[in-house]
Amino acid sequence: MSFDQYLNKDFWITQTQAIMDQLVSWLTSPQFYAQVGAIIGAVLIARILAKIIQNKVSWFSQAPDPKSKLAKVRGYFYAVRTLIYPALCYILLGIAAQIVSSVFGVDWLIRIARSISVVFLIYKAIDLFITHPLVRTVLLYLCIPVATLQAFGWLDATIEFLDGVEFAAGNIRLSLYFIIKTAIVGGFFFWLGSTSNKSGQNMIRSQKTLDIATQELIAKLFQIILFAGIFILMLQVLGLDLTALAVFGGALAVGIGFGLQQIASNFISGLILLMERNLTVGDFIELEDGRSGILKELNMRSATLETYDGKEIMVPNEKFITGVFINWTRDDPRQRYEVDFSVSYDTDIRGLPELIVEAVSKHPSVLQDPEKPDCELREFGDSGIKFGLEFWIEGIDDGKNRISADLLTIIWETLRENDIKIPYPQREVRILSDEPKMTIKRKPANKTSK
Repeated sequence: MSFDQYLNKDFWITQTQAIMDQLVSWLTSPQFYAQVGAIIGAVLIARILAKIIQNKVSWFSQAPDPKSKLAKVRGYFYAVRTLIYPALCYILLGIAAQIVSSVFGVDWLIRIARSISVVFLIYKAIDLFITHPLVRTVLLYLCIPVATLQAFGWLDATIEFLDGVEFAAGNIRLSLYFIIKTAIVGGFFFWLGSTSNKSGQNMIRSQKTLDIATQELIAKLFQIILFAGIFILMLQVLGLDLTALAVFGGALAVGIGFGLQQIASNFISGLILLMERNLTVGDFIELEDGRSGILKELNMRSATLETYDGKEIMVPNEKFITGVFINWTRDDPRQRYEVDFSVSYDTDIRGLPELIVEAVSKHPSVLQDPEKPDCELREFGDSGIKFGLEFWIEGIDDGKNRISADLLTIIWETLRENDIKIPYPQREVRILSDEPKMTIKRKPANKTSK
């Protein structure tokens, strides 16, 4: 049947008349009422039996104790208790169809009711077992309509109708059915690829025998191979010829040469970084522009730096190949920092460094290796004598590892306990009198005689 026939008014008039004649035939047929009675009886018996089973059988009536024997198996039985009723409907309607068919010779209405019970069973199973919101929505709005069309025998006609709505341009033909099928199949494979990729990468990263750089390299190669295989499998399911990939590959190469240079560059740069191991997840990176953060992810196109104030910086992989950056923790996580402080000029500065070093060495985060803390005289300032304390810690002195603030507090407490004053700027202000220091006397003008 062509698509043009669906637009013909006479076609719909004929179909409507045929439906009305069929309804009149049903309403005047005893076989029709026999099937209706069989359906009602099967549904009522299924309801009664379901209630009896749910109430009398302990595995269905009570939630299992987690500590009891076979608790996991009993948990499965208790979870499917709501499927007992639709399952009994399907079974009893099948028995009713056999009885009515042997007595009256017809069972078409019961078979439709049985198909509807299958739709109801599928809906209950999706509602019970599918918890992912996206998968749940897709199954409810896809499987249920398809099952309904199949139950009433309209699925083939619907597919034929959708396939008749087409767009043709030369040798290219796109039908509405093909577009819908592509969207459904593509969405399914995209979800399958994303889920498989996440699970696979988590499994790879959980292998403690591999270092972090090797884990990331294997995870990225796994991602590339997985999505390439899923893409080819999707083309096979859609019925597309794989030889078309040759043309597509040529077009893609041209696109990379002109418009996708940056994308290709970032992709290849990411592979180079993973193989050379210049960057590892967890390193503290400082960029040329002064921005810094911990490397959280190294993806196919970009890297993610997480700052200590909760922000994420997306950096293209190419920046790490062509630009300059500082990796603070690549080979050794230990870092040296320093804090400055001042004391007044009446302080005995010879014993001060040892006093400060002894106090700050008690902090649990201050390392004694590779060097012990060191307190040095820096300069004689305007208001006091300036000292600098150098110390080593494990990690970066920022965020949750902010050590310099603790050490400044220790220095202040140590100075106060030893009666050492911290100077503050002093200014001398002199108020001068209003009388001018110098006066200017003007020479009187000469008087001319008359």
